[in-house]
Amino acid sequence: MTSPTSTLPGGSWRISDQAGSRTVSRFGYGAMQLAGPGVMGPPVDRVGAVAVLREAVAAGITHIDTSDAYGPRITNQLIREALHPYPPDLLIATKVGATRDAVGGWPTARRPDELRAQVRENLESLGVEVLDLVNLRMGDATGPRSGSLAEAFETLVDLQQQGLIRHLGLSNVTADQVDEAREIAPIVCVQNMYNLAHRRDDDLVDHLAAADIAYVPFFPLDGFTPLQSEALSAVADRVGATPMAVALAWLLRRSPNILLIPGTSNTVHLRANIAAAGLALAAEDVAHLEGIAC
Repeated sequence: MTSPTSTLPGGSWRISDQAGSRTVSRFGYGAMQLAGPGVMGPPVDRVGAVAVLREAVAAGITHIDTSDAYGPRITNQLIREALHPYPPDLLIATKVGATRDAVGGWPTARRPDELRAQVRENLESLGVEVLDLVNLRMGDATGPRSGSLAEAFETLVDLQQQGLIRHLGLSNVTADQVDEAREIAPIVCVQNMYNLAHRRDDDLVDHLAAADIAYVPFFPLDGFTPLQSEALSAVADRVGATPMAVALAWLLRRSPNILLIPGTSNTVHLRANIAAAGLALAAEDVAHLEGIAC
């Protein structure tokens, strides 16, 4: 069902820990946009949502990012409808640590009983006996928050030891929390906000690369000031591409451990994202882009 990952921009990355190793495409797919407005309820076009998932796998993408909180439960159900039984080389990463309320909020849910319930719900909605990768979501909508993650992470480690989770990761965390988690058990990825404009994780990206741990940035165009957006657009105009294309290409170039998960709800946009990420940036364009950082 898949084509070689070498056809995708950025090539591949090997995830490895005590649970084993597997190779995934550096260009992945984020399923968040498949849910309805505000990441709540069903998609406007369910047929189109199923089609874009199948197109992603057909294009060679072997890394899909999701969460049972999207919808809630909507994106996982769509993934199951579109792709189950799953190709053996497909890795589905999900997140726990937050749920949804009636008005679309993201209340924290990191008590041991809440995390166990979320893992069970992900297993059920995805239709699997073992989750490939579970990221513990710390922080909130405004970003990472300091504090110990030990109790929550140890709960996931226990579920991993029970055989319900293969690999563990972290999302929306500080560098101290990454260090704390790694003292408890191996992690294979960190998923934080990172882009040309917001590069507070520069040191963390490099630290994780040295440890062979993937870094998965979200919101590649979020939080840009008007001046930063203008600078990005200037480079995009010069190379004949969109700002999104330039941002994705820069992220792939930034470090070999960066895995992309851009999302979309239609196949045309998906193909455009894949092609855009393969954009070759000249040294002068990269130098110009480096000046965008806060």
